[in-house]
Amino acid sequence: MRKSLLIVLSALLVLTLATGVVGAQDNNLTIQGSSTVLPIAQKTAEVYMEKYDVNISVRGGGSGNGIAALIDGTTDIADASRFIKESEVKNAVDNGYYPVPHRVAMDGIAVVINPSNPVENLTLDQLQQIYTGEITNWSELGGADKEIVVVSRDSSSGTFEVFNEIAVGGKRVTPNALLQASNGAIKSVVSDTEGAIGYVGLGYLDDTLKAVKVNGVAPTNNTVASGEFPIARPLFMFTDRWPEGLTLRFINFVKSAEGQKIIEEQGFVPLF
Repeated sequence: MRKSLLIVLSALLVLTLATGVVGAQDNNLTIQGSSTVLPIAQKTAEVYMEKYDVNISVRGGGSGNGIAALIDGTTDIADASRFIKESEVKNAVDNGYYPVPHRVAMDGIAVVINPSNPVENLTLDQLQQIYTGEITNWSELGGADKEIVVVSRDSSSGTFEVFNEIAVGGKRVTPNALLQASNGAIKSVVSDTEGAIGYVGLGYLDDTLKAVKVNGVAPTNNTVASGEFPIARPLFMFTDRWPEGLTLRFINFVKSAEGQKIIEEQGFVPLF
């Protein structure tokens, strides 16, 4: 399915190059979408605005909402922590928009627990059992006799979709899960709740969370770059057609050596 979708997008790209370009107007640029990509967009926009006399508006809301805004023509760039869906491409084309993906970084999805929890490692099978409600107490995993508080992203999140596919096997998440709208919200709940488990992008890790190993591999930039860490994905910025003007210059900056250094400083995995 991914291969066929890439073929469709390649065909659309040829069409857009032949039919013209829609991009940011004048010196204003709007960016919307993934809360995982949000720190990347915010910091690169901040540095770019310090270098050039432009206005860049950045907001989160989730990958699905960012792509929906691109389809509606209300944002110049849609941040996404997953690839665009075939149904979204169809909706975009029906609206006269032609989404083009720009990979800007790699990221691991770290499984996080409260620092007071002694558990150090979980397997993908155990994660599936936790998130489907089959395992409900930490004592079943070598921890304390304490109920597991499952914390998950909502369905508009690209992080949710990738985590659900890789770690949950596409199964239905337990209805007892506490659904949160952002990485920051998950971080807050897990850091304040002794029995909680959640998942966040690498850029959100700090000493208020404990990142467990998955299948014996710690979530780090090196293990994501090497392919060892099993829950990883590319991060994207989508534009309508091939960008020009400010949109193109900003995308090029994000993918430049300077932009990739900023991305690494934000805790994500650069492209080179």
